[in-house]
Amino acid sequence: MQLWIGVHLPLLCLEVFRPKWSYEAPDGLAVLEKERVIAADSLARRAGIRIGMRRGGVLTLAPHTVMHDRNATGEVDAVRELATGLLNLSPQVVIAEESTVLVDVSASLRLFGGIRSLRKMARGVADAIGLSATVSVAPTGQGAWMLARHRGGIALSHASLTRALGDLPVGLPIPARCHIDWLTGIGCEMVGQLIRLPRAGLKKRCGTALLDVLDRAYGDSPEVYEWFETPATFHARVELPDRIEHAEACLFAARRLVVQLTGWLSQRQLAVTRIALLLEHERGRDAIEPTTIDVSLAEPTWREDHLVRLLKERLGRTDLPAAVIALQLVVQKASAAEPASDSLFPESGGTAADHARLIELLVARLGAENVLRAAPVADHRPEVAARWVPVTEGAKYEPPAVDTPRPTWLLDAPIKLLMRGERPFYGSPLRTVSSGERVEAGWFRGEVVTRDYFVAEADDHICYWIYRERIGAIAEDEPRWYLHGLFG
Repeated sequence: MQLWIGVHLPLLCLEVFRPKWSYEAPDGLAVLEKERVIAADSLARRAGIRIGMRRGGVLTLAPHTVMHDRNATGEVDAVRELATGLLNLSPQVVIAEESTVLVDVSASLRLFGGIRSLRKMARGVADAIGLSATVSVAPTGQGAWMLARHRGGIALSHASLTRALGDLPVGLPIPARCHIDWLTGIGCEMVGQLIRLPRAGLKKRCGTALLDVLDRAYGDSPEVYEWFETPATFHARVELPDRIEHAEACLFAARRLVVQLTGWLSQRQLAVTRIALLLEHERGRDAIEPTTIDVSLAEPTWREDHLVRLLKERLGRTDLPAAVIALQLVVQKASAAEPASDSLFPESGGTAADHARLIELLVARLGAENVLRAAPVADHRPEVAARWVPVTEGAKYEPPAVDTPRPTWLLDAPIKLLMRGERPFYGSPLRTVSSGERVEAGWFRGEVVTRDYFVAEADDHICYWIYRERIGAIAEDEPRWYLHGLFG
């Protein structure tokens, strides 16, 4: 079944300056083109500003209203950002006329659980970028464009599409607008009435362009589109509508960049292992270097939720030297994405990828210096052999120097034990249950260790790892016993 999703941005010229996730301008916002208002937000309209009003009229009615000249370049960039984000739904994305993006989701229906889920995802992409959107679904791309340009809507079959298109205003198709006076003059106000006019007369009067648009919309002629392509490398930037003093508040803008990143990864069939988020500060004479947040991943990923969660944790631990005015997201390392393989009998403890994501989240939340892994060194001295390094370090594993029992918990510093009845005492008398292990090492570094280690058992059957300093290694005649570890 052929299905298209259309996403139209009716408030694009306003939201280029102030996205949905930002606060409204306190005195209203108006966008002008050729010195006339073409769009105004709710606060500006409440102050009496109307479409078509001149700049002088705005200054008279509401002098504190923020006015911007239309940013056509910014609008084009925003539509491209939306198209990049919609690549998460399908690689077949088209940038159409009048701030509308079309997505052929025919091959994605089963993957994402149906058209309702895909439609929700499309709206979520627009929300993440900070744009209001009307979303439509239709069996043809041109039909989806016309529905999205009006008020949105869903038409899953050609019959329902015919009914939906018939109720649209006749001036919606672009080629019909230059003939709108003639069409309304003959009483043709809806597309349904337009399609019933004699084709020969309509062609002679309006040309072939209008008929071609209608035929593509109704599915009577094939559609040919130029698919949207992303650049070979990813580097996205967004300017903030207001200065941000706290790093956590940058998350909304960072998510806008991550949505584009995951769309780029989907089209390129890639996964990232290292990205960098740059927080730009004030420019000028006192400009300082951007604050860089590097995110390294143990396993390649392309999942939006995981990347956003990592950035959220890192932003929460970042202190800003100055206010942030813009954000950049750069891919530093990417590799080919490996398709996920589902097991017939999945393990209850989660997959290796789940474990890797957990480690990455802990590193982002606690810092790499607080998430450690064992990296033992080949040395007979337990305190030297027990080495811990950050989990992100690629330290080479060295097998233990001996193959004798070692405790699960090694104390940071040995504890000197009392002697009772010529036996070491720790809560109760300890009884050795293993033969001794002699350790003589460190002489070559001036750190001589001469010990005899034993496994000892207490009255409550808890096992301890104790050692005795050899007689002659110290000045005392009586040996001294120490607790060095506990067994599980």
